[in-house]
Amino acid sequence: MKIPGSINSRNEYKKKYSLWEMYRSFVMIPTAAARMIGNNRKKLVDTNFVERLQLAVTEVNGCAACSYAHTYMALKKGMSNEEITSFLRGDGIFLKKEEAKAIVFAQHFADSRGFPKKDAFESIIDEYGKEKAEIILSACRIMIAGNIYGIPFSAFHSRLKGKPYKESTLVYELGMLVAGFIVLPVALIHGILKVLLDWIIKPV
Repeated sequence: MKIPGSINSRNEYKKKYSLWEMYRSFVMIPTAAARMIGNNRKKLVDTNFVERLQLAVTEVNGCAACSYAHTYMALKKGMSNEEITSFLRGDGIFLKKEEAKAIVFAQHFADSRGFPKKDAFESIIDEYGKEKAEIILSACRIMIAGNIYGIPFSAFHSRLKGKPYKESTLVYELGMLVAGFIVLPVALIHGILKVLLDWIIKPV
């Protein structure tokens, strides 16, 4: 399996995130993960469709580590190098008509730093139905959480190879990596409590 070489050639940020944005994205993981597990059982959204959504998010954020990992997974699932490279470029050549609106939403989700416009998500509900729309949103949320951690990891890895990212510092890279380990369990507990609270107060 050949990983596109362009993934390892990045030397600058497309996006940088803050520690607060990392924490906020980690809080959303329990809900998103539960929906993705449910999708694995119900098969409402095809796993290749999920992979394309996550590649779209990664393309906007420019996370080399996540691009590499998801390229490998996509290749294992049978996607061609050409199709994967197209998604990582964001050119839409291999875009399927029935997936187009969701892919554009995934790009908007990343571009809005995880805060998509309400009408954008409502259009996804109109197109795919509430349950599928929630899975699409969950796939994007899991991917952005991975990206926010993966971006400084990619920069640090590049630094170790003697190719530091432009406008990056070792303090930022190591700070985000260490802080991520510290805040992750707290954020996950926060997320689980949020799920339980929403379930308790959810109207019948």
